[in-house]
Amino acid sequence: MNKISLLLLLLLLCIPCQAESPFVKQFDRNGDGKLSKSELPEPARRIFERVDANGDGFVTPEEDDAFKKARGNRNNRGRSRNSPAVKPDHANISYAGHERNVYDLWLAKSDNPTPLVIYYHGGGFRAGDKGSIKPQLLSALLKEGISVAAANYRLSDTAPFPAQMHDSARALQHIRLHAKKYNIDPEKIAATGGSAGGHISLWLAFHDDMANKESKKHIERQSTRLVTAAVTAAQSSIDPRFIQKLFNTDQVNLAVVAFFGMNGPGDIDKEKFHPLFEEASPLNHLSPDDVPVMAYYNQANEELPPNSSGRLHIHHPKFGIVLKEEMKKAGLECTLLLSEDYRGNPVDKLADYLIEKLHNPSGQTQAPKAK
Repeated sequence: MNKISLLLLLLLLCIPCQAESPFVKQFDRNGDGKLSKSELPEPARRIFERVDANGDGFVTPEEDDAFKKARGNRNNRGRSRNSPAVKPDHANISYAGHERNVYDLWLAKSDNPTPLVIYYHGGGFRAGDKGSIKPQLLSALLKEGISVAAANYRLSDTAPFPAQMHDSARALQHIRLHAKKYNIDPEKIAATGGSAGGHISLWLAFHDDMANKESKKHIERQSTRLVTAAVTAAQSSIDPRFIQKLFNTDQVNLAVVAFFGMNGPGDIDKEKFHPLFEEASPLNHLSPDDVPVMAYYNQANEELPPNSSGRLHIHHPKFGIVLKEEMKKAGLECTLLLSEDYRGNPVDKLADYLIEKLHNPSGQTQAPKAK
C-alpha cells in the first residue's frame, strides 16, 4: 500500500464521526453528505467496498463510523469502543470460539428471575458492533425489570451465511444455559435490532427450534425460540430474487452478495446459492405457531423507480407490509409502524412493546414450544 492509500485508510479509521464527517466533507464534491467511489482518489477506492456496508455505492458518515468501530473491535478482540452510558454488569462474555462471539449483559435488579431482551446490531452483516444498542432502550427495559444482552456475531468478511444466524442463535443458547446464574427467566426472552440485526431477530422468531436434545453438549440442548421480536428497518426476506421482484429492480445489494459468499451479483442465477437464499429469509420459516412481532420503518412508504439501488430499497417499508400480510395469513399478530403513522421516538414504542409482551398481561407466560 502506498503512502497516499495508507493516509486515507488512517483517516477512515481515526477521524471521529460527527453530524458531518470530516472525511466525507473533505471529498464530498457534490455536497450530498455522502461519498461515491468516483469522488475519492484512486488509492482510497481500494477499501471503498469494505466501508460501504449496505453496498449501495455510497459511504455515509454512519457507515464510516461503523467501519471504524468494526476495525477497532477486531484490533481489540471484540471489545466495543462505543459502549452505552450504562456499563454492563458483565462485558464480553464468550459464547463460542471466535473473537466476535461475545455479548454484554445488563442485569435488572430483582429477587425473581427476570425477562431478557437480546440485541443484535446492524451493519449489513459486514460491519457493526454490540455497542450500538440505544441507551434509551437499555434504560427503559432495565427500569421495568427486564435484563438486556447485546451480542456480536461473525461478519461476512470472516464467514458468510449461515454464520451470522448460527452465532446469534448460539448466543441465545448460551444465555439460556446460564439463566440461573444470571437470574434470567429462560422462558421469557425476546430479540431486537435494526436492519441486519432486525433480520436476525425475525429469523430467530420464525425459525424452527435449533435445539438438539440428543447432543452431549448442554449448550446445544438449549432452545432458540423467542417470546417476540421488535425490529427496525428489517428485511423480511434477504432472497435477492424476491427483492428484485418486490421492488422491480435488477440491482443486487453488494452487502447481500458478501453475505452469501457470492463473487458478484451474477451469482444469484447459480442454483447452488438458491437454498441459501431461502434458508436465510425469515418469511420462508413463518408458520401458524410463531410469535407476534413489531416492525418499524423510518423510510417513507413511497413507490421507488425501476432498478433502484440497495440504498433506496434495502430498508423500505414494503418489507414490513409483506411481513404483516403473510403473518395475517398465518393468523399471527404483526404490529407494523410506519414513519407516516408515528411521529414520536420509535425507541419508546419498541420499548413499550417489548415490556408489554414480556410482562404479558394477556396470560402467555412462556416462549412457544419447540416446533
